Amino acid sequence: MSEITGQNFIAGVRSAKGSTTLQSIGAADGQVIDLKFIEATPEEITTAAESAAEAFAAYRTTSPEVRATFLETIADEIDTLGEDVIKEVIRETGLPEGRLNGERTRTSNQMRLFAKVLRRGDYLGVRIDRADADRTPPKPDIRQYKVALGPVAVFGASNFPFAFSVGGGDTASALAAGCPVVVKAHPGHMVTSEHVANAITRAVEKCGMPKGVFSMVYGDRVGAQLVQEPAIKAVGFTGSQKGGRALFELASQRDEPIPVFAEMSSVNPMLVLPQALEQRGEQIAVDMASSVVLGCGQFCTNPGIIIGLKSEAMSRFTAKLGDELKAKPGQVMLNPGLVENYKRGVERLNALDGVEELATGESEGQYQGAARLFKAEKHVLFEHQSPLFEEVFGPCTVVTEVDSPEELQQAARSLNGQLTATLIAEESDLTTHQGLLPILEERAGRVLLNGYPTGVEVCDAMVHGGPYPATSDSRGTSVGTLAIERYLRPVCYQNYPDAFLPEPLKNANPFGLMRLIDGENSRDAL
Repeated sequence: MSEITGQNFIAGVRSAKGSTTLQSIGAADGQVIDLKFIEATPEEITTAAESAAEAFAAYRTTSPEVRATFLETIADEIDTLGEDVIKEVIRETGLPEGRLNGERTRTSNQMRLFAKVLRRGDYLGVRIDRADADRTPPKPDIRQYKVALGPVAVFGASNFPFAFSVGGGDTASALAAGCPVVVKAHPGHMVTSEHVANAITRAVEKCGMPKGVFSMVYGDRVGAQLVQEPAIKAVGFTGSQKGGRALFELASQRDEPIPVFAEMSSVNPMLVLPQALEQRGEQIAVDMASSVVLGCGQFCTNPGIIIGLKSEAMSRFTAKLGDELKAKPGQVMLNPGLVENYKRGVERLNALDGVEELATGESEGQYQGAARLFKAEKHVLFEHQSPLFEEVFGPCTVVTEVDSPEELQQAARSLNGQLTATLIAEESDLTTHQGLLPILEERAGRVLLNGYPTGVEVCDAMVHGGPYPATSDSRGTSVGTLAIERYLRPVCYQNYPDAFLPEPLKNANPFGLMRLIDGENSRDAL
């Protein structure tokens, strides 16, 4: 296993030209981990970005099969991160061994899934409209497919040190698209980041990829420069709304603005409907409590607000939910900074007029987060830009009651953009409240029925995105194979001889793709 050096990864070379050092902090005890990481200098950041641009020229033209093999090799290398690495990640993040083993597997499987996408070829979106010389005016031959955008700056997230970080979905989808990546390591898990970066670097070497296809830099102050580097053509980010907005604004102010695909903030509303509460309210409360505290509430899909019609069944549900949350033990949060942010979020809710705290779970240490249940009067929900829609990142949720089906629809309309929205309902509820679903479809990227949002399946159909402020661009997703679309753009060729066309557009269809030919899907050669 490669040694942790704390040096930046600059196009296959370890580099430590700076004088500023950083250290990770153990999540459970707040103790500084005795390893130093060197913050990248402006020159190192520029070199990483420019090396990515140099690599792009060669990497973008590699065949889907070559890139698929590369991704599978990365997956194999991630799988070799064994128990010794997991122990270091446990110390750094406070996450349990079982969760981390599962997340490591999810991360490698994500790479393999994008390898399948490359071999399948549908991501290229080939469309061909053949010429018609007999038409007046003559119709030209036009052929379209999708090409890579260019080097992508990836910002690792704190809450998934494997799956949403150095080797996570942003990196996997960008590399699949043909885009080199420059990763900014998250300061909350720099040891973990270096282990994964070493795995990717080994895959680069084994597959003979251009060295600049992967770089990673450390530092609290490097993000702004990275986004503004002229060689960077897109940004992938998972984190806070404040952080995502800052990157978006920096990218917009460039001489050449670039897209920022930021997944930022969501309270993931749960609408619990009357018949469901009457028939199984107690079980819903039990399941809801488990979802609220899963991962100490440090999921972007944590259910942060629960809305229902005022009734005895709703009151019983709320009481049971409070009892369940009181009994939940405190859990170590990912880093001391998140503990402080959680405390501030709880204090903000307690300070709101019309909001009361109903239940507090157990907590045994200063680095743990305790479960919390609040109840808000409906006037707080209906305020313009309601403070209830500001995410509290931790094991916390808010219950609020409305008085009529009309107000339930009003509540749904008042929501801002969300990653998820959920209906807990019986079939009769769906009939009675059928106006809710079209509203929720406008507000969220994923609409669930009788489930809980804290679990994002990595598959072709998944959407992990949504209208602002859930994301900066609601047309994409950061989970699932559609994520590759963020780092592609369409290009068409007009009246080119077959010999000069890219392989996917050639008459012979050498990749065996399903293509849209004169408005009809076909795998046939032309």
